[in-house]
Amino acid sequence: MLSGIVAIVGRPNVGKSSLLNALVGRKISIVAPKPQTTRHRIQGVLHRPQGQVVFVDTPGLHRKAPRALNRYMNDAVSGALSDVDLALFVVEAGRWTDEDEAVLEKLKQGRAPVGLVVNKVDKLDNKAGLLPELEKLSAMHSYAFIVPLSAKSGDNLDALVRELFSRMPEGPPLYPEGQIAGHDLRFTVSELVREKLMRALAQELPYALTVETETLDHSGTIIRTSAVIWVERDNQKKIVIGEDGAMLKRIGSAARRELEYMTGAKVVLKLWVKVKENWTDDPQALKRFGYLDN
Repeated sequence: MLSGIVAIVGRPNVGKSSLLNALVGRKISIVAPKPQTTRHRIQGVLHRPQGQVVFVDTPGLHRKAPRALNRYMNDAVSGALSDVDLALFVVEAGRWTDEDEAVLEKLKQGRAPVGLVVNKVDKLDNKAGLLPELEKLSAMHSYAFIVPLSAKSGDNLDALVRELFSRMPEGPPLYPEGQIAGHDLRFTVSELVREKLMRALAQELPYALTVETETLDHSGTIIRTSAVIWVERDNQKKIVIGEDGAMLKRIGSAARRELEYMTGAKVVLKLWVKVKENWTDDPQALKRFGYLDN
């Protein structure tokens, strides 16, 4: 039996969460077309007859960390790299930035071997340019392997899975058979609500909000749950609620439908919006909302 831990790292918005979801075959990490969607280290489990791979999806690494929340996310990346069997460095095909360079420098300081995943190859206008790009990337570091793929379409995903298992150590499973998520339903509720907010709201507001699941009762075929959406200012609260509560209803309905699809249960979801000034730079608030170790 093979069993190991793999950290998925990269700059913001290169498709790390989409790759995790594609690998395990189910939505584990929320996805939105905006940087900083992932804020926590999120575990997903890939089961195969030959063994198990536990993935740790990390927040995008930030070169600048002006607020406590940004520093927490960078620390989450460092923590994920401290004790893994392999690091997957995800980059976007056709695009290399200073942030990619910063991630690579951090990976060079670690002990784990690094595999390079060149994602979003489906978006390349000139497919002939992929081979020269791979040659250029391979010269930057002694990678364990390089796999170009598309997490969105699944193209070449099997090649990555083969590379992963060929480098996993022998050992017992880390999770029971059938369990593919390393977090509980309370976490899923708060993350799904936050995803719907990030997709619905303007560019800046999503980074000033977080979601806290207050109550959860899963009895039989019904899930009753409530969550608080925390923002930093009163005017943000008004935007989240919307005119006559329209935005809040829209967010609640979208999150409820997805929860019902994921769980197969009827979901009763209640949402409130509250203000906690400057929570993104307040260590006490970050601890309360689950961003810092208790």
